[in-house]
Amino acid sequence: MPIEQRQPQGLVDILDKILDKGLVVAGDVKVSLANVELLTIQLRLVICSIDKAEAIGINWWRSDRFYSSEPRALPSGEEYDALKARITELETRLNERGLPSGKPGERKGR
Repeated sequence: MPIEQRQPQGLVDILDKILDKGLVVAGDVKVSLANVELLTIQLRLVICSIDKAEAIGINWWRSDRFYSSEPRALPSGEEYDALKARITELETRLNERGLPSGKPGERKGR
């Protein structure tokens, strides 16, 4: 029976396999002092190609406005106008109640 010699794999071959099959890294890091948990980091990392991600049901970039150029990811003109009208209505109601109005981001009291 002849022995097969394995060819050393380059970085490109390794990346191709990882993107084709996928790689999942999961772990938890907990930092405690005197049995008091101070910090917990939960790491979930998936490395794969876009085709593989869609095959396993991951496609968040399709609905994210930052990554998608599709018009449906942005609010329509009608939705935008409805939101502006709703804000105006709420501001009017607040003014009718005599609540103090402040600058955006300004906190009053306490």
